[in-house]
Amino acid sequence: MDYSEHFRKEEHPFIEQVRDWKQAVETYYETKLTDFLDPREQDLLAMIIGKDETVRFQFHGGANGAERRRACIYPFYEEITEESFHLALYELSYPAKFVTLRHPDILGTLTGLGIKREKYGDIIAGEGFFHCVVSEEVSLYLEMNLTKAGNAPVQVERKPLQDALEAEESWEEVSSTITSFRLDVLIAEMYGVSRSKALPYIEKEKVKVNWKTITQPAYQVAPGDYVSVRGMGRRKILSNEGLTKKGRYRLQYGKKKDQ
Repeated sequence: MDYSEHFRKEEHPFIEQVRDWKQAVETYYETKLTDFLDPREQDLLAMIIGKDETVRFQFHGGANGAERRRACIYPFYEEITEESFHLALYELSYPAKFVTLRHPDILGTLTGLGIKREKYGDIIAGEGFFHCVVSEEVSLYLEMNLTKAGNAPVQVERKPLQDALEAEESWEEVSSTITSFRLDVLIAEMYGVSRSKALPYIEKEKVKVNWKTITQPAYQVAPGDYVSVRGMGRRKILSNEGLTKKGRYRLQYGKKKDQ
């Protein structure tokens, strides 16, 4: 398959990486465990490997409904278990009576510690604590170095993976029509703002497509893409259902029901 015809140029390096992983499993019969992948990367991996007779794959992110997950690519005869994913669950508790912490506070703290985003999965809020699933290889470093988030002291405790909070995420499917698949047109339609008001979000680097910041209003979005605006939630382009009699595109997209 000529992937250049089906995927964006910026996705080609990841696609080549997936092909290399698949070939290594086919050739050397060795299991490959990836870092945490975002949903778009998971979609790409699933498309590239597909229903292969000799190479199979599974995803696991530690919690039911996890968004960011590791992939295990393995020979058909291997048995894959939860332990195969080398995940560690941590509960990060703080004095909620005196201080409030939010998801960005935890994310910023982990970034500040030098832990790369691909080394940990979802951060899920509980009452007075957060659950965070990380790769086993960074677990000891996290235990030794994470002592506070924002201005709050944080107590770090490892928990059994089965205790992970469930990541609740459901999507509502929406039908609409648009004049084009330009990013500014889609932002206006999917977030209920005018096209002129959509522009500042894009130009001020508040918009991401497939977890990458996009600053070009004319950027072409396609089915399968994830779009997010900071503070306004995420959408997924489901399909282009063709043109109406007036020459507008029939758009199907998903948005989270709690947004």
